[in-house]
Amino acid sequence: MKTVKVLTLDDFDLNGKTVFLRVDMNCPIDSKTLEISGTKRIEEAIETIKALEKSKLVIASHQGRVGNNDYTGMDRHAIVLEQLLNKKIKYVEDVIGQAAQEEIKNLKNGEILLLDNLRLCAEENYEFSPEDAAKTIMVQRLSKLFDLCVLDSFPSAHRAHPSIVGFPYVLPACAGRIVEREVRNLDNIMTVAKAPHVIVLGGSKVPDRLEAIKMLIKNGRADHVLLTGLIGNVFMRAQARIKYPLGIKREEEVVAKAHALIGEYPDVFSTPVDVAIDKDGQRVELDVRELQTGDKIYDLGPKTVEHYSKIIASAGTVFISGPAGFFEKENFSFGTKSLLNAVADSMATTLVSGGHLTTALKEQGLEEKINHISTAGGALVLYLTGEKLPMIKALENAAIKYRSGT
Repeated sequence: MKTVKVLTLDDFDLNGKTVFLRVDMNCPIDSKTLEISGTKRIEEAIETIKALEKSKLVIASHQGRVGNNDYTGMDRHAIVLEQLLNKKIKYVEDVIGQAAQEEIKNLKNGEILLLDNLRLCAEENYEFSPEDAAKTIMVQRLSKLFDLCVLDSFPSAHRAHPSIVGFPYVLPACAGRIVEREVRNLDNIMTVAKAPHVIVLGGSKVPDRLEAIKMLIKNGRADHVLLTGLIGNVFMRAQARIKYPLGIKREEEVVAKAHALIGEYPDVFSTPVDVAIDKDGQRVELDVRELQTGDKIYDLGPKTVEHYSKIIASAGTVFISGPAGFFEKENFSFGTKSLLNAVADSMATTLVSGGHLTTALKEQGLEEKINHISTAGGALVLYLTGEKLPMIKALENAAIKYRSGT
């Protein structure tokens, strides 16, 4: 790795070591059946898991957020892992209790144990300094059972949770294959990135996006921000172009923040001029001015796609994160697919972020046309602003300690 001096798996003799591997297997969950509806995050973890095949391996991940429909145990993840690896996976419905500790102590070389959802521990739902994370019960109880900590959860790299910054404070620690590759590629890209910087944002994580947008603009990484998806709707509400409530959490707060951003940076933002709504299962395209109370926006319309595509074509660097609508429904995949094609066809340096867009890229066979496809969403946005991510800081500090023998 060039500018980030972290250790990798190649720096350690892994044979017979008991390894704590923090991955991000946070998968989309069907709200009705609670079954995993997309396994990409689990598939991405396989490369590092295989590299640790001679160790006693303990895998840990979170799933969902407390109070949300996707907040579940990891038993289904264990089944998927078994199928992908064609190997028995031990699973324990515990994280830091005696059952988990006994399973870890009894592991043999080559065996794999998956812990339950890390966020079942209250501590994992909060952020800490590395020093305070190391004092949590999670790290205090488990760290003494491990020889090495491997961090490979780049989508969570912006979270200072105990599993991410606590273990590397007290254990030798290195990057897994995903983190190693992500940072190397991103460092290379950032050295050649040039203006104008075009950011295309969609998806549904509005509060996180609002903070990221401001940082990107302030750090010279967003000359044009093209808005789609739910965040596009929020900005249209802030512009009074959508005149009815959207029915989302903290709506008045996020609309007020969007309004303030538009006022502060009036020439940066583009919002849709036409959209597609669902009417009795059919796609109906409307000018935004024709929207009626209760209309659910499911996609961009063709005029917006044409306008956005022209801006993308003139970009020096393009970063796209989050789908433009309900692309899983064929009727409403037009916006997402069209913008990805525009990004792939541009002469710009291109970055695509997040699982939904990665899936859509693969479906269209566009992966080879993109400079970098990232596993992360929010973490990548922060990385692009120049912010040092908590995980990367933790790995750098661990490398300094290890190399100095302290």
